[in-house]
Amino acid sequence: MADVPPRIELAPGLDIPRLLTGLWQVADMERDRGPLDPDAAAASLADYAAAGFDAFDMADHYGSAEIIVGRLLAGPWRGKARAFTKWCPPPGPMTAEIVREGVGRSFQRLGLERIDLMQFHWWQYRHPAYIDALAEMAKMVGEGRIGALGLTNFDTDHLRLLVKHGIPIATNQVSFSLLDRRAAGRMGEFCKAHGVKLLAYGTLAGGFLTDRWVGQPEPVDIPDWSKSKYKRFIDAAGGWSVLQTILAAASAIAKRHSVSVANVATRWVLDHEAVSAAIVGARPGEREHRAANLRTFAFAFDEADRARLDAALATAAPIPGDCGDEYRRPPFLTASGDLSHHLDALPKIYEAQPVPGRAARWRVDSGSQWEPIAGYSRAVREGQRVFVSGTTATHGSGTVVCPGDAEGQAVYILDKIAASLEALGATIEDVVRTRVYLANADDCEAVSRVHGRVFGAVRPANTLLEIGRLVGPYAVEMEAEAVVE
Repeated sequence: MADVPPRIELAPGLDIPRLLTGLWQVADMERDRGPLDPDAAAASLADYAAAGFDAFDMADHYGSAEIIVGRLLAGPWRGKARAFTKWCPPPGPMTAEIVREGVGRSFQRLGLERIDLMQFHWWQYRHPAYIDALAEMAKMVGEGRIGALGLTNFDTDHLRLLVKHGIPIATNQVSFSLLDRRAAGRMGEFCKAHGVKLLAYGTLAGGFLTDRWVGQPEPVDIPDWSKSKYKRFIDAAGGWSVLQTILAAASAIAKRHSVSVANVATRWVLDHEAVSAAIVGARPGEREHRAANLRTFAFAFDEADRARLDAALATAAPIPGDCGDEYRRPPFLTASGDLSHHLDALPKIYEAQPVPGRAARWRVDSGSQWEPIAGYSRAVREGQRVFVSGTTATHGSGTVVCPGDAEGQAVYILDKIAASLEALGATIEDVVRTRVYLANADDCEAVSRVHGRVFGAVRPANTLLEIGRLVGPYAVEMEAEAVVE
């Protein structure tokens, strides 16, 4: 067995171990007892770095994790250990000043002039300012302040939109495990094709994919929020019996190779072509599993192992949706608790206004220069009916999103339509008719698949046409009608 974990190039000049040390548990450790001693915690992380686990993943909301890593980097590990962090702002305007101030807090806490990997999380795609935020962060990459730009929990459609829009995305951090295999589908295929690297967390499903749970009865009471989140994945995959089937297969393989179930579960994720590294949580100064984690690389699956795992996985239902969906719809369970109320409190991008003299009529403006010139509204509600005008992928004061790419434009348009509906008290589920206008009929299937991912459970009436020429440099335009129950 190797003395240190193998390494991989995550981005040009960014060499990392294939197991990253995740610091999300710092927030959990500090919840009841207050901030950790930064010097003692940093000394613990120095032991990780000395053992080859020298890349640390954190976020602006992981308690004092950034301060602890900053203390580590103030010593001999400066320029040697890698610091990966995340900025997770609430949706709202993303001016250059707001972005640089928000990201700047991590620079201050880490004591760095340059951060190796800055990752970005966005709570609500209906608010499109994530494009502005990432565009400004891309400028910081060009300035050398950020080494590489990553995402956290973005789904495939919105990752693709950003890449096609020209944002230099290096990584996407997503849940990936024997239970949650969403990243092995469209996400993994897109990342392999476009050079985006996946960083996988949740590989042990909050501890459920370990020897501890082999052959054990289903827990009645789950005391921590993190395990509650992964228990939902177990239930969605088919329940406790399905988990036990997977654990039995993993346990047999583990015994055959003299490793642990955790090693088997982690190695299965790392063997996926799109995955560069898995993130293993640490509790600085409390306990460590470096030697046990290193055994992930002490064996390799053969055909019999893979056949055994494939047979077990075939009993599990796929987790529905795409990567990151669990962070944008309730119940949203994290190590910090159920944050579903946080989703309800997110600001709406548009505000409805009453139409003078028409008690039952409300309208929404998007700020387009053409709305007052042409005398129309982005959307209108009359009683229970909502009408959304023809919508294009126009961002801000006139930027065209994903020029020439109908699929990316369709994703942006449907988010814009959802935001318009929301402002008038309606949802995507209330839509009864859509119309799609294409500049080129060859884009029919790609745009239809985007439409299907949004409306697959709603099934509104739909018309799709190729138009001789759309007004402006657009590949697609859409409109919608809804009836509110």
